Amino acid sequence: MLEFMEPVSVLFYFVILLMSVILHEVAHGYMALSLGDSTAKQAGRLTINPIPHIDPIGSVAVPLLLVLFSSPFLFGWAKPVPVNPYNFRDKKYGSAKVSFAGPAANLAIALAFGFLLRFLGTPIAEVLPGIIPLLVGIIYLNIVLAIFNLLPIPPLDGSHILFDFLPRSLDVVRRFLIQYGLFILLFFIFFLFRFLTIPIEWLFRLIVGF
Repeated sequence: MLEFMEPVSVLFYFVILLMSVILHEVAHGYMALSLGDSTAKQAGRLTINPIPHIDPIGSVAVPLLLVLFSSPFLFGWAKPVPVNPYNFRDKKYGSAKVSFAGPAANLAIALAFGFLLRFLGTPIAEVLPGIIPLLVGIIYLNIVLAIFNLLPIPPLDGSHILFDFLPRSLDVVRRFLIQYGLFILLFFIFFLFRFLTIPIEWLFRLIVGF
């Protein structure tokens, strides 16, 4: 997606990535607030102002390195919003709901721009030539963020969802994932990430219709 792109296009995708991961985190915070936890609100994190959300590594260094090394995809993350699960009214599934809210926000972005592309793509392209590849990039990027974050590997959102539904009899699995999650995640990124292209491509085609 990034190879041989003009600097302006790369900057555009960088901005879209930043806003997508920020909305991802804000969604976590608003879901926590709806469940009775105002920690993120009190910390000033329920805002789309990028300053409180920027993570020097995930929001700047990693995306820039991916661009410099001509990575076929762009990825990153924002600073996680603080939450206190002890404040949740739903003690059983509150963490799962908060964790799912982030990927759901990215999926909602993909659906919104997919609707725009599918039903209004032609007239928009007549007014703004060259906009179609950028819309496709927004959709694809947010699908990647949604699916990747749903992987049940710590510290990704999917692991918190898994832990809320995992029975006590499988606590050994929980402990193993917590202890070795980062190593498993790095292994997945370097050696198995390509397998995610199957659900990513399927969902992309389902949303945009081609």
